[in-house]
Amino acid sequence: MTPEQIISTFHQARLGARPLSGYPGGDVPATLSAAYAIQQASIAAWPDRVAGWKVAAVQPQWREAYPAERVWGPVFLRSLIVAGSDAVDVAVIAGGYAAAEAEFALLLGDDFPPNTRFESAAALLPFVAAVHAAIEIAGSPLPNLSALGPGAVISDFGNNTGLVVGPALPDFFARDLAAWPAETDVNGSLAGSGSAERIPGGPLAALLFLANGLVALGATLRPGDWVSTGASTGIHVLAVGDRVEARFDGKPAISLRVAAAQPHAAA
Repeated sequence: MTPEQIISTFHQARLGARPLSGYPGGDVPATLSAAYAIQQASIAAWPDRVAGWKVAAVQPQWREAYPAERVWGPVFLRSLIVAGSDAVDVAVIAGGYAAAEAEFALLLGDDFPPNTRFESAAALLPFVAAVHAAIEIAGSPLPNLSALGPGAVISDFGNNTGLVVGPALPDFFARDLAAWPAETDVNGSLAGSGSAERIPGGPLAALLFLANGLVALGATLRPGDWVSTGASTGIHVLAVGDRVEARFDGKPAISLRVAAAQPHAAA
């Protein structure tokens, strides 16, 4: 299949809420550059605008074939949910891939300079307006997307289907990373625990990787973007009907219910 056919197949499956039985055409992108080229073209063709990005670590077994410590993918405006005290509904494709990841999300300030390379993570600190508790909803029409490695993940929006943003975490950078604990419950049982220390180098390191990586591809972060920086309690696979709760700093932060996505037309 051509890149255009791969993009069309993923788009039709996402819009139609239909699972896929295999990677389109069978041949996963073999390089980072090929995968990101598909992702960028797919973003341009998708009927929504980018409101942020997710960043995720590359597992060690994939780093020789795909030499990077992290990957990224877009978060679209219509899949960005700001949660209150009540449980929110998130939609996933029944029969596809879905997982919840408790994450620390960074909101970029109005003074963030687009199209800029940064020399260090610390140089980004003045441009972070806030840090929030969040749950990334990883998702794809392809149930084995993650198992196929970074080339597949990158090409299908970085395996993202939404971001649920919870309350702000005041004075985040005044504490050590290990002093920001997080826990995730699935269906009332503890599924994972960790802290901001679980993110290699911390959330600012994830932001640095993303900011410079996008610029290298001719893209950019923008003021007001959200950046979800990596799983802090693990990757928790979901099914329709599941309930998820995340606690940050020992306090309930986000509660969600998993529903089946419904077909929808392109806007």
